[in-house]
Amino acid sequence: MSSCIIAHPISPHGLRRTFCTAGLLTGIPLRDMQNAMRHADPRTTLRYDMAKANLDRHAAHAVAAYLAGMSTG
Repeated sequence: MSSCIIAHPISPHGLRRTFCTAGLLTGIPLRDMQNAMRHADPRTTLRYDMAKANLDRHAAHAVAAYLAGMSTG
């Protein structure tokens, strides 16, 4: 069993943000995460997503990857 030392304080709100980000990264639909977070508005849930700047998750990246894999013949 390995142990982990956390070098800085973690707030309950920080844990909440991590929960939301991890859920969205694992593919939980936004509406389900919104319900889990008890947010009335999905925009509030999206503000908790710390990985939203990750370009790999951007729609344009997904479309480009799809197009790159298309055959031309």
